[in-house]
Amino acid sequence: MNRKVAILGGQGNAAVVAAAIEHARRMGATDLEVAGFLNDRTPVGEKIDLFPVIGKIEDAQRLLAEGYWFINTIFRIDGNRERIAMFENLEIPDDRLATFVHPMAYVAPSVELGPGCVIMPNVSMSPATKLGKGCLMMAGSMMGHDNVVGDFCHIAAQAAVGSYLKIGKGVHIGLNATIHEYMTIGDYATLGMGAVLKHDIGEGEIWAGNPARFLRMAE
Repeated sequence: MNRKVAILGGQGNAAVVAAAIEHARRMGATDLEVAGFLNDRTPVGEKIDLFPVIGKIEDAQRLLAEGYWFINTIFRIDGNRERIAMFENLEIPDDRLATFVHPMAYVAPSVELGPGCVIMPNVSMSPATKLGKGCLMMAGSMMGHDNVVGDFCHIAAQAAVGSYLKIGKGVHIGLNATIHEYMTIGDYATLGMGAVLKHDIGEGEIWAGNPARFLRMAE
């Protein structure tokens, strides 16, 4: 029996993740079935790409009682602390967060995925890495071995993350960014698109460029 999934979000990550789940479902590679989106900006009943908006964010508890599963995709580059708090305040149990691994991804057997993680097509995850709850690894991103990654991190498409890293909660790693080995990235930090990181990043810091340099604090 398929598990119906409500995805928090809309245009962008949510629609991309929904399409990947549907692709895997048509391949017979998942028991997840996208019911639609929870979105506060698009009216209920309207479609975003292939799937309808089935409620607002506040409707999560109602859908929880009706047996739905959930995936959260509501992140932003500058402000993840607030977005994550919004999701945590919904009090969705971990055992009702849907973990999705696309069949075209490589995930080493010793990788540990927290509840609600999404692993998109052409992702590569090397051994002994741990992802926390609700992390998104977008298409073509690469995660090295022996990393510890906190909850609700967003690894954008084509990012290359080295090994022996400690990555905090709510971190955003931008498109095509590259991270050297043995780095520490603090909670709610951001690494910009195309950046090359060779230094630790502190909590709430935004770094960008090649080589990456401190830009400003997250607002």
